[in-house]
Amino acid sequence: MSVMSGQNDQKLKLVLDAVPNGFLIDSHWMSARSVARQSVHDYLGRGWLERAGHGLYRRPGPTRTGSTAMVDWKTAVLSAQWIMDYPIHVGGESALQLAGHVHYMTLGVGQPVFLYGDPFPTWLSKLDLGVRIEKRSTKLFSGNPFGLEPEGDATTPTASLSGGDDGLWPLRTSTPERAILEALDELPKTASFHVVDMAFQGLTNLRPKRLSKLLSLCKSVKVKRLFFVFADRHGHAWLKHLDRSHIDLGQGDRELVKGGRMHKTYRITVPAELMERGVNAD
Repeated sequence: MSVMSGQNDQKLKLVLDAVPNGFLIDSHWMSARSVARQSVHDYLGRGWLERAGHGLYRRPGPTRTGSTAMVDWKTAVLSAQWIMDYPIHVGGESALQLAGHVHYMTLGVGQPVFLYGDPFPTWLSKLDLGVRIEKRSTKLFSGNPFGLEPEGDATTPTASLSGGDDGLWPLRTSTPERAILEALDELPKTASFHVVDMAFQGLTNLRPKRLSKLLSLCKSVKVKRLFFVFADRHGHAWLKHLDRSHIDLGQGDRELVKGGRMHKTYRITVPAELMERGVNAD
């Protein structure tokens, strides 16, 4: 065996050890590990990798899936998060759905999956994932990662993930405290007041200290005012424990909904049905 061949085999071992069956890697990740383009072609020819898109590769499972097979969206996101170190997370309504707070909707074919971060992998929105990827920045919290879970780095799996099983790596997602604020940011254009209201109804166990900090970090007056509109409407026990001393609700009236009603306390227009209980509108 030549020295060059031995070096290539060693690089291949590093690739295969880092990538569970069914998971993805891109050309940037390969280049960072000094895997030559010729070696990639060799791995493809031997069936050690398969193409999943332009500049994107998948480690086959026990049975080769073929390059045209749909990639599960969770596997794609997990690959970006934990293997390729893209700073992205599942947030907003999608995180609430995963946590069971939006019971009558599932992340099925055609449903949006809200992903937050920067930079995004360019290949993510080009794959056939069975869902619609909605990319968002983290400017709502000025890039602060507070309120994401799991915190820190994921634990390295102790066994190979066969066939794309993602059970040993958790998705990095917003906690419910952060996710509800991200969901409120989508109102009224890309989210439903009714869906958010139903989600709020189930948020009985939010952690007031975490929520207080997130509200103080939040850069959107609209989001903070809407949060308190819904919080007052549902009156969960955690509301009285919020520290409001560092929460800036801004000045002046905000017209959010054409034909809506102005909330008497929080000075923002909302659909009339949200005024049926709680503080009366003007």
